[in-house]
Amino acid sequence: MPITSTILDVAETHPEQLALVGADERLTYSELVGDSRRMFAVVDELHRAQTDPPTPAPETEGIPVTAISATSAFDASRIIAGLAGYRAVSATIDPRWPLAHQIGVITTTGIGVVISDSSALAEALAASAWTGTVISLADFRAREAALAGEPSARSAPAPTVRDASEPFLMLFSSGTTSNPKAFIKTRQQYRDNVAVSAAHLEPLPGVATLAPGPVSYSLTLYAVIESLATGGSVHVADEFDPIAMGRRIAAEAITRVVAVPAVVRALAEAARRDPERFTGLDLVVTGGANLPASIRARLGEILPDTRLISYYGAAEIGFIGDSREGDGTWITIYPTIGAQIRDESGAEVPEGELGTLWIRAAACSYGYVTGTTEAVLRGADGWATVDDQARIENGMLQLAGRAGDIAITGGHKVSLPEVERAFETYDTLGEVCAIALDDPALGGIIVLVIEDRADTTQGSADKPALLNHARARLAPQFVPRRIYRLEQLPRTVGGKIRRAETVDLIMDGQGQRL
Repeated sequence: MPITSTILDVAETHPEQLALVGADERLTYSELVGDSRRMFAVVDELHRAQTDPPTPAPETEGIPVTAISATSAFDASRIIAGLAGYRAVSATIDPRWPLAHQIGVITTTGIGVVISDSSALAEALAASAWTGTVISLADFRAREAALAGEPSARSAPAPTVRDASEPFLMLFSSGTTSNPKAFIKTRQQYRDNVAVSAAHLEPLPGVATLAPGPVSYSLTLYAVIESLATGGSVHVADEFDPIAMGRRIAAEAITRVVAVPAVVRALAEAARRDPERFTGLDLVVTGGANLPASIRARLGEILPDTRLISYYGAAEIGFIGDSREGDGTWITIYPTIGAQIRDESGAEVPEGELGTLWIRAAACSYGYVTGTTEAVLRGADGWATVDDQARIENGMLQLAGRAGDIAITGGHKVSLPEVERAFETYDTLGEVCAIALDDPALGGIIVLVIEDRADTTQGSADKPALLNHARARLAPQFVPRRIYRLEQLPRTVGGKIRRAETVDLIMDGQGQRL
């Protein structure tokens, strides 16, 4: 299901159907095709004007790379969609990344044009040896507008369906706690990825999908691509405003939402306050494994006719499986995906044991871009891993976090995310983080760190009550041996708790021991 093929087909058969909708702007499929011609003309001119252009990473096969680093979800989406029909590799760089990370990926991967409103980024690139071009979003759009009255032949050729093996997108696996790892998706890999999501996550033709959040997030980017690749309409937003989203869901007849768990939680609360605006919502799709059971229960209580699918995947690999009941702990692996659990030697482990998850999927990237990491994505046998830890029982997959989320205590492997899940049902508790601290006798001990939030009733969160709660729900080796309180848990720019930094804070004596 190539994205450009569908865009061109819908533009011809249903030219007025909405393709891309922002808070204040919208493009029909017909307008998206015209917009893409002007856009590529500007991008092509910017690349050609460089006297000493950066050399793209070898994985791009010499195709110039254009990156957008902006908070506008609408512009990021239309640029990705518009350049899809041309010989171009696109990238989205999160403007909230540390400046050093942004400079690193731009210079290392040979990105040639950066669309960004950040003066700090422009100044840092100008001071480096990078020879590419930075242009503000306003200047970029002004150049597009100048071509609006030009005959199409003078702007750019029409978009076309490109060769399946051609590089399409440059994506990044991180950018908050370590140097980002870049990888390429070919057009065929993305077509294979859309084939999986279309079969299971229901981005159906004509369906209006709301995908709020930065397009630099793979979840949002996938929602944009899959909606356009299947002939739907995708509604984007720079951030999640519950009141504004409720209005848009009702006014635009949105029936499907794709969002991170935190947004799903906020959506449920918005629906509780104003349920009439959400009655047409049929499906909510959220990414990431181990969805807190409280989110599913809350959504089911407030919107009983709205279904919730929690999918698991990795940006490098693609969609792997999903869960439709409970807390998402047990995941159904999609029929076209292969999964194995292996130990450190590469041998498969007995059923039910923890180990490293290896995946075989047609949508998997070939590897990481040279110079951005020494990590290996694919083995010689074609199987790939991002070092997620998991177990498989009766054909069902249960995730236990990344390699750093597994602790050894007294010879037992303990999944720290499993410890955290046990406290989701503790009513008066806010966010928690399970960590492991060195211990001379056991090798490591399990420690629970709770966040002292002002909006939670912490008075009943005393150590005996917390330990009794844990003993009733966890195996003995999983029960925390110490409990600390922090005023605020450290988080990434995306809101995820930083486990390693939490360890550092506790070791530095900044936590209050209960």
